[in-house]
Parts: sequence; C-alpha cells; structure tokens
Amino acid sequence: GTVWGIYHALLAIGTSGQSTIDKVAGPIGEALIMTALGLAVAIPAVLGYNALVRGNKSILGSLNSFAHDLHAYFVTGARVNASEPGKVLPLKKGN
Repeated sequence: GTVWGIYHALLAIGTSGQSTIDKVAGPIGEALIMTALGLAVAIPAVLGYNALVRGNKSILGSLNSFAHDLHAYFVTGARVNASEPGKVLPLKKGN
C-alpha cells in the first residue's frame, strides 16, 4: 500500500509536469494510511509470535527436564527426587 501510494504520487507529478500539493497530497495520504494499517497488523502479529515462542521455550524446557530424568532412570536404575532436581536417589532393595 505504501509503495502503491508513492507510485501514484510520482505518476501524478510525471503526468502533470509539476508537483503541486493537490496532485501529491492524495496519493501521499493514501500511502500514510496504508503504512498505519500495515503497522496495526504487524505489531500485534509480532507480539503474538513472541508469546508463542516464549510458551514453546517453556514447554521445551519441561520436556528437556523430563527427558533428562528419564535418561537418568534408564542409565542408573534410580529414580530422580522431584524436590531436588538433578539428584538421583538409588532404589531400595526389595522394591
């Protein structure tokens, strides 16, 4: 929209041979309106994208922690204490 409005402004200047305010104001105004509409769409889209990325990183961190605990269980045969992440407790005999 912005490029289209500037194109029309330059076209009006080219066809008339001179740049008067009445020939340029309409297309430039159109370009500014399209710029504002583009920003009105782009800013919420970027904010939404960032929110989704932040949520994705949180879920990925939880899955990574679970994978680490599961791997530790399979390798050592011991369960991981949930209150102290990273500390592996050996299984008692008879369980």
